[in-house]
Amino acid sequence: MEELAINGGTPIRQTLINYGHQWIDDSDIQAVGNVLKGDWLTTGPNVALFEKAVADYIGVKEAVAVNSGTAALHAAAYASEIKPGDEVIVTPLSFVASANCILFMGGIPVFADISPDTMNIDPSEIEKKITPKTRAIVVVDFAGLPCEHDKILEIAKRHNLIVIEDAAHALGATYHGKKIGALQKLTTLSFHPVKHITTAEGGMIVTNDSILAAKMRSFRTHGIDIDFHKRGESNLWLYDVVTLGYNYRLPDICCALGISQLKKLDQWLSRRRYIAERYSQAFSEIHEISIPRVSLNCEHAWHLYVIQLNLDQLKVGRKEIFQALRAEKIGVNVHYIPIPWLTLYQRLGYKKGDWPITEGIYERIISLPIFPAMNDRDVQDVIDAVQKVISYYRK
Repeated sequence: MEELAINGGTPIRQTLINYGHQWIDDSDIQAVGNVLKGDWLTTGPNVALFEKAVADYIGVKEAVAVNSGTAALHAAAYASEIKPGDEVIVTPLSFVASANCILFMGGIPVFADISPDTMNIDPSEIEKKITPKTRAIVVVDFAGLPCEHDKILEIAKRHNLIVIEDAAHALGATYHGKKIGALQKLTTLSFHPVKHITTAEGGMIVTNDSILAAKMRSFRTHGIDIDFHKRGESNLWLYDVVTLGYNYRLPDICCALGISQLKKLDQWLSRRRYIAERYSQAFSEIHEISIPRVSLNCEHAWHLYVIQLNLDQLKVGRKEIFQALRAEKIGVNVHYIPIPWLTLYQRLGYKKGDWPITEGIYERIISLPIFPAMNDRDVQDVIDAVQKVISYYRK
C-alpha cells in the first residue's frame, strides 16, 4: 500500500490546490482597467449595468448591488422589517452571516434542523419552530442545491411569513425550471472570490418588488432619500436621511469585473457540473464515503462538493482524513461548523445537542476542491488522493 504523505510518503501533488478559487482573464482585467481610466470609480454607470445584467440573467425586475453577501442579507432583513424580538427560522448549517443578519436587526435566530439527504433546511422542522413571534424564514441553498422551495413557500404563506433566500452558493442553479433568484420575494447573492462569479467582494439582492428594492437602495447609502445622480440631474444639493442606513455601496470597479465575469457564468457552471460528475463516478463505489445527491427537477450549481465519511467503516476520524488529504496537497475544507456551536451563539444561550442531524453530519463532512479553473489533471489528483487516503484508513 502506498505510504501517505502525512507519514513521510510522496504527496499526490507538489503544490496545494485550494477548495475554491477565482478565475480572472484578460477580458476581466481590461474591464476593470477601462473603469480606472474613466471618470467613475464608485457609484457610477457600471453599478446599474451590473444590476440589470444579473436581473436579466435570473429573470427578475430588480437587483440591488452591495459590497458583500453579508450586506445583502442585512439589507434583505431590513427590507423584511425584522424588528427586535422577532423570531426568524434559519438553518444551523451555513456560514454565520445567514444568522447574523437576524441579530443585526435585533431579531432572534431560531435554528431548524436539516434534511440528512440534502443538507438543506428541513421543511418539517421549520413547521415545528413556528410560534406567534415568528416573522421570517432564512433558507440557504446549501452547496448550490436548491432547497424545497415549494414546501417552504406553502408554509410561509400559511403562517404569513417572509422568506429570505440566501443563494450565495446557488447562482445559476434551477428549481423546476426556474432560476434561483426568481422563486422567493428576496434572494441574496455573494460574489466572493470562491463563488460562481466574483467582484472581489460584493453581493446583491434580487427581487420583483420595486418598493423593497427602493428601500434597500436607500439602506445601502446611509438611508438617504435621493441618490447622488438624481441630485445632480436636478442641480440641487438637498437630500435627507430618512432612516438608519449603512455604506454598503459596491464600487464601479467591482461592478465592471462582475459584468465581465457574468458573461462566462454558464460556461463555468458546465465545468463545475463536469467536475462533480467525475467525482461522483469515481467515488460511487467507495463504501467509506457518501457522495452528495442531486434532487429531481433541480440543476445543482456545485459551489461545493461535500462528501460524508462513513466513520464506522474507517479506522480514524474526520480530523485524520482531513489532515492526510491536506498533506497530499489537496486543500480540503469543512462547510460548516454549526452556527449554534460558535462562541457568540453559545453566549446567547444556544446549546449543543439540539440539532442532531446537523451536528452528526458536521462530524463527517469534507469539502473537496471544485472550481472551473481546475484542469483535468487537478481533478484526477483529487480523485487519486481521496482513493489513496481512504484505502489506507479503511477497516
